Amino acid sequence: MANVGLFRGTEPLESVNVTFRLPYYTQWGQSLLVCGSEALLGSWNVKKGLLLSPVHQGDELVWYGTIAVPKGFRCEYSYYVVDDDKNILRWEMGKKRPLSLPRGIRHPEVVELHDLWQTGADALSSRSAFKDVIFRKSWSLTVERPLEVIENKFDQEGSILVHFKICCPYIEENTSIYVIGSSSNLGQWKVQNGLKLSYSGESVWHADCVLQKVFLFLDGCSTYKYCKYSSGENFTVETGPNRDLSLESSKAQPRCIVVSDGMLREMPWRGAGVAIPMFSVRSEDDLGVGEFIDLKLLVDWAVESGFHLVQLLPMNDTSVHGMWWDSYPYSSLSVFALHPLYLRVQALSENIPEDVKLEIQEAKEKLDGKDVGYEAVMSSKLSIAKKVFSQEKDIILNSQLFQKFFSENEDWLKPYAAFCFLRDFFETSDHSQWGRFSYYSKDKLEKLVSRDTLQYDVICFHYYIQFHLHLQLSEAADYARSKGVVLKGDLPIGVDRNSVDTWVYPNLFRMNTSTGAPPDYFDKNGQNWGFPTYNWEEMSKDNFGWWRARLTQMAKYFTAYRIDHILGFFRIWELPEHAMTGLVGKFRPSIPLSQEELENEGIWDFNRLSQPYIRQKFLQDKFGAYWTSIASNFLNEYEKNCYEFKEDCNTEKKIASKLKTISGRSLLESEDKIRRDLFDLLQNIVLIRDPEDARKFHPRFNLEDSSSFHDLDDHSKNILKKFYYDYYFHRQENLWRQNALKTLPVLLNSSDMLACGEDLGLIPSCVHPVMQELGLIGLRIQRMPSEPGLEFGIPSQYNYMTVCAPSCHDCSTLRAWWEEDEERRKRYFKTMVGSDTLPPRQCLPDIAYFIIKQHVEAPSMWAIFPLQDLLALKDEYTTRPATEETINDPTNPKHYWRYRVHVTMESLIKDKELIGIIKDVVRGSGRLHSENETQQQQQQLIHQVANANGVGTNFNVDPLAVR
Repeated sequence: MANVGLFRGTEPLESVNVTFRLPYYTQWGQSLLVCGSEALLGSWNVKKGLLLSPVHQGDELVWYGTIAVPKGFRCEYSYYVVDDDKNILRWEMGKKRPLSLPRGIRHPEVVELHDLWQTGADALSSRSAFKDVIFRKSWSLTVERPLEVIENKFDQEGSILVHFKICCPYIEENTSIYVIGSSSNLGQWKVQNGLKLSYSGESVWHADCVLQKVFLFLDGCSTYKYCKYSSGENFTVETGPNRDLSLESSKAQPRCIVVSDGMLREMPWRGAGVAIPMFSVRSEDDLGVGEFIDLKLLVDWAVESGFHLVQLLPMNDTSVHGMWWDSYPYSSLSVFALHPLYLRVQALSENIPEDVKLEIQEAKEKLDGKDVGYEAVMSSKLSIAKKVFSQEKDIILNSQLFQKFFSENEDWLKPYAAFCFLRDFFETSDHSQWGRFSYYSKDKLEKLVSRDTLQYDVICFHYYIQFHLHLQLSEAADYARSKGVVLKGDLPIGVDRNSVDTWVYPNLFRMNTSTGAPPDYFDKNGQNWGFPTYNWEEMSKDNFGWWRARLTQMAKYFTAYRIDHILGFFRIWELPEHAMTGLVGKFRPSIPLSQEELENEGIWDFNRLSQPYIRQKFLQDKFGAYWTSIASNFLNEYEKNCYEFKEDCNTEKKIASKLKTISGRSLLESEDKIRRDLFDLLQNIVLIRDPEDARKFHPRFNLEDSSSFHDLDDHSKNILKKFYYDYYFHRQENLWRQNALKTLPVLLNSSDMLACGEDLGLIPSCVHPVMQELGLIGLRIQRMPSEPGLEFGIPSQYNYMTVCAPSCHDCSTLRAWWEEDEERRKRYFKTMVGSDTLPPRQCLPDIAYFIIKQHVEAPSMWAIFPLQDLLALKDEYTTRPATEETINDPTNPKHYWRYRVHVTMESLIKDKELIGIIKDVVRGSGRLHSENETQQQQQQLIHQVANANGVGTNFNVDPLAVR
C-alpha cells in the first residue's frame, strides 16, 4: 500500500526506509509500538503509532518495524508497550529520542535504529541533582559536534556506516570516550587504534565508523565495548559483557545503523548525606530555631565530612492553629508558601533601628532553649518583622526585585495573603466559619487584596515575609549547588483540611474523608492524619496542574525531593471524616466485595457483620463493675444481652465529645481508657459497608483479631478469610498499578529534581516494579525490612535504586533504638555482628561506627544518616538522653515537633575529630565528597570490576580476555 505521507499531490517524494529495532521481553497479549512527533509516527497519538513485530534471536526477543520517510526527515520518538487495542500499558522513561537521517542516504536505502529500552534509572543522570550539582563539571563540557550531525562516509561500496552513541554523565578532566572492538576500524581491541567519540552535550558522546558488510557476515557480528582514556594513558573499560553489532541476513540490508547504547556501564555512582529538620539546626545567630541562612553552615559541615547531600523535612507554612500544634511539618497551610518560622529577621534590612536590634538580642537569649519553643519563636519573629516592615515597606514593595517575585508568584501569593488575613480576622482557619468568604472566588479575592482597602498593609506584610523567605532560601540553595551539595526537600502527601488549597480548590479534595495508614510498623492501630483525600478524577482534568505547580515551586530551591508516603499515589487509606483513629478504613481506589459474591459463598447476615458486635460479656470484661453505667450512657439493648450504640455516640468523634460531658462523674475511670475501650467496641466489625454503595463491602483490616469474627461459624470464617487475603493482596494490584502510572509520571516530569519515594509500611506487590520502571529511588530502613521473614534488613543486599539509613525522622534514633529493647539488641548483635557475647547496654561509638559503616558500604545509591546518628560516633555528643533526640512519634497525632541539636553548627564545623571519624567511615566506599578522593576511589572500584571480568586495565587489551 502506498504511504500517502510521502506524496504531495500526485508527485512522489524521494523516500528513505527507517527500521526500528529494540530487544524487549513482553508478556502475552502485549506488543511494542513506536510513536513520534510527526504524523508518520502518530503525532504523539499512540493509537496511530507504528506497531512493531517480534522476532526471536537467540535468547532475545527483538522487535522490528519499518516506515518510509521523506529525505531529510527529522522527528522525536519513544517506545510504548500496548495491548491489542493499543492502550498504553507502559512507556519508556527519559527524554524523547531524536531521529535525524545522515546526509547522503538515498532512496531506497535503509537506516536501521538499534535502540535499548530506556528505564527510569537511565534518565537519572539528567536530573538536576546530578546534572547541576554532582556532575556539573562534566555537563559543562564544550560541545564538539552536535548530535544530529552524522558524518557522510558513504563512499565505499559494500560498507555500512555505523553511528555509535553512548551516555556518560561523569567524566574526569582530560579524558575521552573510545569504542574498541574486534574489527580493524575499532582498533582490534587496542585503545590507541580505537574510535574516539565526540561530545554532543547533555552527557552524550557519539562517533561514526564504516564497517565492511563482509566482515559482519563472516564473523556473525562485531563485538565491542566503550572505554575511558585519559591523557596520562590511564584507561578503563566498561563493565559487563561485550556489546554486539549484528547484521541479520534475512532483513533488507541497512546502509546506516544508528546504535544507541544507553549508559556507559561503570561502577554505579554512590553518595552519602545527612538528614536533619530545618527547625532542629542550631547556630550562633538563630532565634530559637534553625533558619534558612543556617543551611550554608550545614552545607559547609557536609562538605567537610565528605557528604554530597543535605535532606530536610517540609518547610511550608503550617500556621493553621496559631499554637504548638502547628509544629507538625506535614500539615501545610499552603503547599506553596514558606514557613515564617525559618526567617532570619536580622537579614531583613541593613538599617534595623537600634531598639529593634536590642529586641532581637533579647529574643536570642530568651529563645535559646533545649527545644524549639514554637509559639514564642513565631510571636517574636513576626513582632520584629512587622517593625522592620513598617520602616521599609515602600522601598521593598516598589523594588524591581520584589515586583519580579510578585509577578512570578501572584497566583498563589494573593490567596495565601488573603487567607492569612481572614484567618486572623475570624480567629480561625476553618474557612467554613468565614461567612460570605467561606466560598472562594477571584472577585472576592481581588477586592480583599485591593490597594484601597484598610487591610492592604496586612496583606502586603504577608507578601513581604514570603519575599524575604524566598531570598534567604534561594541564597542557601545557590550556595549548596556551588559547593556540590544536593539539597533534598520533602513533598508531603496531604494538606490541612483548613488550608489555602482546600479553600481555593475545594473540588480537588474529598472533604468528608481523612487520610491515614493501616496498621504497620509505626502503629499497630493504624494512623489518622486528618487530611482530606484527593479527588484524583477531578485533578486529572487539567493534567494534575496543582501537582505540577507544587513541583515547579519546589524546584526553585531543591535538586532532589522525597515523596512522602509514595504508597498514597497507588492507593490511599481513607477514613470517614468522623473517625479519630486509623483502623476502620478502606483503600481508595479499590474494588470492594459485592453483596452478590458474598451471598454466592453463603454470607448473608450483613448487618451482623457490618455493625459493631457488642455483647454483655464484652462489656463486663472491659468495664467490670462500671459496665451497667457505661451501657446506660452509650448503648441501647436491642435484644437480650445484645447492644448497639446510641445515635448521639455512634462515631468516634461523638464518643469523644460525649465523654467530655460526663468525664467528671465518679463512676468513670480514666477518660482515655474508657475512650479506647469504647472505640474497640465500635471497631468490632468484620465488614465495612461502602458509604457510596450499600451493596458493597470492604473487609476490616486485621478482621481476624476481632471478637465479632471469632464468634462466627467455621464456614463463614474460612470464606471471609479467603475474601480478606484476596482483597488486600491480589484483587487491587492492577488497579493500583494503573493509578500510580497516571499520577507519578506527572510528578516526575514536572521538574528535573531527583525523586525518592518513602515506600515504608504495608507495601502492595505492584509498588516496587512501578518504582523501578519509573526510576524512583526507594527507602530502606534496617529495622523495617521489606523482605519477608527478616527482623533486620541486610544493607549489603539492598538494591542500587535505594536510599539506605539506620533510622529516620519517623522512628527513634539509632541510640534510642539500641537502648529500647534488650532482647532485640541481643538478636541484632548475634545476627548482624555475628557475636554471641552480651552487647553493651548503650550504643557506644564503636556500635554506631559499625552500623553506619554497614550502610556506607551498601550498594544503595544513597546512604543518608540522621545527624543524631552521626553524633553518636563521639562520646561527647551522647550525654543527652537518647529519647530526647527523637523527632516524631507517629503513634501520637498531637506530637510536638521541637527537637534541637544541642550543639551549634559552628562548633560542629570546628570539631575536626568528629569530621575525621565520619570521613574515615565513609572513605574507601566510593561515597566521599572530596572530588580527588572520589575519583581515585571510583577508579579503583572500576579497575577491580574490570579485572574481575578478565578485561584488564593495560593500554593494550587482550582480545582473547575480552571475548
